[in-house]
Amino acid sequence: MLVLGLETSCDETGVALYDSERGLLADALFSQIDLHRVYGGVVPELASRDHVKRMLPLIRQVLSEADCVATDIDAIAYTAGPGLVGALLVGASCAQALAFAWGIPALGVHHMEGHLLAPMLEEQPPAFPFVALLVSGGHTQLVRVDGIGQYQLLGESLDDAAGEAFDKTAKLMGLQYPGGPEIARLALSGTPGRFKFPRPMTDRPGLEFSFSGLKTFTLNTWQQCQAAGDNSEQTRCDIALAFQQAVVDTLTIKCKRALKQTGLNNLVIAGGVSANQALRQSLEKMLAELKGEVFYARPAFCTDNGAMIAYAGCQRLLAGQHEDLSIKVQARWPMEQLPAL
Repeated sequence: MLVLGLETSCDETGVALYDSERGLLADALFSQIDLHRVYGGVVPELASRDHVKRMLPLIRQVLSEADCVATDIDAIAYTAGPGLVGALLVGASCAQALAFAWGIPALGVHHMEGHLLAPMLEEQPPAFPFVALLVSGGHTQLVRVDGIGQYQLLGESLDDAAGEAFDKTAKLMGLQYPGGPEIARLALSGTPGRFKFPRPMTDRPGLEFSFSGLKTFTLNTWQQCQAAGDNSEQTRCDIALAFQQAVVDTLTIKCKRALKQTGLNNLVIAGGVSANQALRQSLEKMLAELKGEVFYARPAFCTDNGAMIAYAGCQRLLAGQHEDLSIKVQARWPMEQLPAL
């Protein structure tokens, strides 16, 4: 089955072609970072308009790179949520219109399920069951995964997601958008141990997260340094390192708890923050101690992309899942509501 995947949940337009027998044939992505950077964050209306502008050219590009034509496509998978409603509607409308014109089915895919399954596109995919850490700008969740659609939420953030905390902290320190990569870049030059930040909610049992207080602690530290006349680039780097290490340690501690609680020793990390090298190294070290293994997607597939949507949609279409031609998207959509395959 050849599936065209469309991703338009936020500020990246992703298109890909996935074949159930040959694997990923082609993918293309356009990021709107430069468009939104001047505003310090994503402007939903601008995001939607840019998706409209980019979608069809990217589809033509992917078809050309895969040496395919429209009549080769068996189905279309698109992101139906969660995400920005206007942006989601662009992908959903395009998918359903093309599906109607080409006489093929279209299927809405859960954005976070796409992220969770992205490591399946790699040469050595994880085997079920495993624990998944979903870390992005909108989500920080620990999930037990026994199969596609068989998800048990173990814990999640009570306020800011990890990626959101990275971006907000960077903005408070005067760094450009998106903040996560900027924090990681500065942290490389930071002085270990100069600042000690709290590891929120690690001093109590449970698998919930909270990063709002850590964000405030970082702001107070930065303001205190400025008030003392120290606003040097080195101090900025040292604070970035302390913040990043606090987030990484918190995520690692909670992942270790989740693995022990479930009795599993395989961990999948997915979402934009999973590209953070400090996080990967920390989780790899922890899993080595537990004689387990950590799996993640290549960096290009950690952020939003069409390949993960095409793959996730293909698995559900092969299992017989289908829907009508109505256009339905959801800004919020608990992953536990998805049917099991």
